[in-house]
Amino acid sequence: MKLLHIESSVLGEHSVTRQLGSAIVARWKADVRGLEVQARDLDREPLPHLDGGTLSGANELEAARGEAVLRQFLDADVVVIGAPMYNFGIPSSLKAWIDRIAVNGKTFRYTESGPVGLAGGKQVILALAAGGLHGGQSTDFVEPYLRQVLGFIGISDIRVVRADGIGLSPEHRAASIAQALERVAEPVPVAA
Repeated sequence: MKLLHIESSVLGEHSVTRQLGSAIVARWKADVRGLEVQARDLDREPLPHLDGGTLSGANELEAARGEAVLRQFLDADVVVIGAPMYNFGIPSSLKAWIDRIAVNGKTFRYTESGPVGLAGGKQVILALAAGGLHGGQSTDFVEPYLRQVLGFIGISDIRVVRADGIGLSPEHRAASIAQALERVAEPVPVAA
């Protein structure tokens, strides 16, 4: 079984999503014998944003990089995505990664009756964090967006580990992280 760990926070060791994502990966390593883990840190090694040369395939270097990113995603059985909320949305580095995995003919296709996702059969765990209380509110454009794009490419098995309100006070931050880590401590849901 292969697990792909995506990190997008720019806060390094101070990042709550990195803390949650690392705990999720550690739990999977402990519960799943022989788990192969690959990591992609979008802050340390950002992907460039799409441009005309990338979309047209004229930039051979970016086409090869995009294919490698897509292959890494397609090869994974489980994907852990660390996604902090920045100004109500996901980090632009995570959007650049999504632009490499949402590829017509590879992870979805259009049909006469609408789009069909081609990347199903994966489990995705979202490690989310926000400074305010946004989960389930109209101000949350992170979880709904990620659910939409993942659903569009065929992924319906999505779990969420969330720490909200981490900017309210040190006490609230600690309590929110502790609550999220309790969720991580639950046994890994692996299909038999």
